[in-house]
Amino acid sequence: METAVETGIDLADLAFWRRPPAERDRDFARLRALDRPVFFPERRVPLLRSGRGFYALVRHAEVVEASRNARVFSSEPAVTNPEPPGWVKHVFGDSMVNLDDPRHARLRRIVSRAFSPKRLAALDGHIAAAAARIVDDVVREGPRDFVRQVAARLPIHVICDMMGIPGDIRAKVHEHVDVSTAYTGVRMSLARTAAMAGRNMAALFALQRLVIRLGRERERAPGDDLVSALVTANVDGERLTPRELGSFFTLLLVAGNETARNTMAHMLRLLTEHPGQRELLAGDFEGRVAGAIEETVRVVSPIMQFRRTVTEEYELRGVRLAPGDKVVLFYGSANRDAEVFADPDGYDITRRPNPHVGFGGPGPHFCLGANLARQEIKIMYRELFDRLPGIRTTGEPELLLSNFDNSVRAQPFTF
Repeated sequence: METAVETGIDLADLAFWRRPPAERDRDFARLRALDRPVFFPERRVPLLRSGRGFYALVRHAEVVEASRNARVFSSEPAVTNPEPPGWVKHVFGDSMVNLDDPRHARLRRIVSRAFSPKRLAALDGHIAAAAARIVDDVVREGPRDFVRQVAARLPIHVICDMMGIPGDIRAKVHEHVDVSTAYTGVRMSLARTAAMAGRNMAALFALQRLVIRLGRERERAPGDDLVSALVTANVDGERLTPRELGSFFTLLLVAGNETARNTMAHMLRLLTEHPGQRELLAGDFEGRVAGAIEETVRVVSPIMQFRRTVTEEYELRGVRLAPGDKVVLFYGSANRDAEVFADPDGYDITRRPNPHVGFGGPGPHFCLGANLARQEIKIMYRELFDRLPGIRTTGEPELLLSNFDNSVRAQPFTF
């Protein structure tokens, strides 16, 4: 069995994530070709915990198996890699993604009200109106940066609408989200890590304080918004505590915003690079847009990895895992597994079936907001194709240096 050293690949090293995406994909293909998960010793990262290391789950079947078996592959104490220090959850509270049942099931049951088919259907008109205003602004300003002018605007607008965030503080919410998502990558410099982490924590604090204050107001005078629904008891007497509301709001703003935003940005690049696929979509937008969204999510994997902690002895592909062992689910690698996807490095919006794990693997932690993200991307691209049919990228995207978030920071474009 090859070790991480013998492969010449080190997924725990920042240098790996600095390399071009195509080179990283080739290394993941090499890892998938091995007969079992490979163990990677963890490197020391300033201000973060250092553990024994982790096993990389890079095949589709491994990621699906670990996702379905939440009893063995636990989300506690944290799903990020490396693990944040213990004081973080004591300060910010437990995020739903870092919990197992029954606590995870309780929170998911309450916040699922945000994503019911009825509530999502009611958002259609609001999303379409917001998309139209965004394109109005793009036409008036001229094309500069697709992320800032389009992709970053719609998801935040929709989330603020859902939560009932007053218009006069939305600019501040945008600012805090941008700061909080700038710190998602592996970093080795102590000074840089400390500076980025400090700004990140301050932004998250500000977001939590904002929504907790709003929640107290809505408890006294509920409205027709999600904050009111989450802080007032339903027929089962369930509601979120102020701290839980703060954790959910930051999760929704950071995870929900980033997934839709980055899929939108990558999609414009992919359609530009594959003009035949763009013609297929333009020729039957309503019939093919769903497939285009799923294929984009597969190819780019907006969230590249999550970690799990093993709770009991378990054998996976011939490897004996012990309690306390860490495994990392590499979604981007699983989504290019040739055992599951024909021409895995291609971009085919007509791909059927497309069992990607870009919204997480099947199981209790599958992305609760997946349908909202799909809805936002569909409506935004319908507006773009209707009014700016020549829209395309004009240069390489600026990507965030990260081992977690496949984030596009800027993307030049024209129409």
